[in-house]
Amino acid sequence: MNNFWLKLKRPVFALAPMADVTDGAFRRIIAKYGKPDAMWTEFVSADGLALAPEAGRQKLLKNLMYSEAERPIVAQFFTSSPECMEKAARLACELGFDGVDINMGCPDRSVEKQGAGASLMKNVKLARALVRAAKVGAGDLPVSVKTRTGYSRPELEKWFPEILEEEVAVVTVHARTRKEMSKVPARWEFVKRAVELRNTSGKKTLIFGNGDVKNLEEARARVEETGCDGVMLGRAIFGNPWLFAEEYTPTAEERLHVLVEHAQLFEKLFDGYKNFAIMKKHFKAYVSGLDGAVGLRTELMNASDAGEVERIVSKFTKSRILSA
Repeated sequence: MNNFWLKLKRPVFALAPMADVTDGAFRRIIAKYGKPDAMWTEFVSADGLALAPEAGRQKLLKNLMYSEAERPIVAQFFTSSPECMEKAARLACELGFDGVDINMGCPDRSVEKQGAGASLMKNVKLARALVRAAKVGAGDLPVSVKTRTGYSRPELEKWFPEILEEEVAVVTVHARTRKEMSKVPARWEFVKRAVELRNTSGKKTLIFGNGDVKNLEEARARVEETGCDGVMLGRAIFGNPWLFAEEYTPTAEERLHVLVEHAQLFEKLFDGYKNFAIMKKHFKAYVSGLDGAVGLRTELMNASDAGEVERIVSKFTKSRILSA
């Protein structure tokens, strides 16, 4: 097996997959300014890839675009169909991905209604079947799982050992239950418990923790505290593609320059496929804390394309220089 995970220095610091956030445009920006040890795609419907009409399939394939700068890059899929999972994993192999990940933690109701995402914690038999199917399709690629501590309450002891029995390369544990969503602080003691269960099992699976980590310093503290092999950072990346470039603090001008670069790249890659309004959540984060941020943010929220974003930022930058 071509298991790239075994070649990475530990602890591993990875970028979390987030729908309508960590798309190909943002990942390229992150890879340029502060590359993590590994990246995931946004989650993609394996059912859609296998069954959707060609137009819908092409739209989904846009979420599987990546650049060489992003390697190692893992394709993440969600489904309740082992057959579709096998096909998606085979596609990931054909597209040249470095690994395949199965989403077993998404709390979105539309995903759960399909028997996928977090609902798989209640159906371990199916979860294991999906892992086996992914392995068949993935060939030499390592298969991993991203999940949570439990569904309505923490139940690692009940189902986690069964996932370990499938000998996946990595399990990332979001340190909350599905019921908790992100409404309570992450409980990292359960990541430690996952490590203990792995150690007891004798398996080689790497355990990553995920939840509320703000920077690499905190990530290292979580590794020390739990014994996990790596940490996945998510929301801290908003407006901060320098997150994994430790001890680097961008200037206001750099933040605004990258904001424009990000908007231009998003438009270039996704024009006609994704709504430009997706960029608004990024605008708010990029300008947070800047002098005059309120007015700038208001203007950016009304921008309809990258050209308008560039004009707004240019005007703002010139006004700062003149008033200095």
